[in-house]
Amino acid sequence: MNCKLRNDDVKILQEVQRNTGMAMKALDAISPKIYDDDLSMQVARETMKYSEIYNAATDKLLSGGAASYRSTGFEDVMLKGSVRANTMLNTSTSHIAELLIQGSNRGLTSMWKAINHHEKAGDSSMEMAKELMDFEEKNIERLKHYL
Repeated sequence: MNCKLRNDDVKILQEVQRNTGMAMKALDAISPKIYDDDLSMQVARETMKYSEIYNAATDKLLSGGAASYRSTGFEDVMLKGSVRANTMLNTSTSHIAELLIQGSNRGLTSMWKAINHHEKAGDSSMEMAKELMDFEEKNIERLKHYL
């Protein structure tokens, strides 16, 4: 099915891509600093789910003839620098969990903003955004255990 996406759908799906892409990069940067096996497995599962959602958003954008979100090199450098700075002196499991919760909260906030600014998006795009948000909320609940 190759139907053109509305602008609001494109913006929501690109925000899903941006959000999940940042999450995967952050988890990739923080993974080597995790020394708790359970948390390490949690992060691996999160990475797989983010990847799944990212790919679904990409598929929808491509089939709708829209461009994918492209992150800037600057965003990537800032993200890696932030992870490095925040884990330089403290790599405790509790601290890592706190950083991951903060990241999920930022993701939720950016998705709420996107949804509120692009109300004309269709059900399919909104469902994907809500799937990501539900996943973020569940991550926060799971991560509280490590605080």
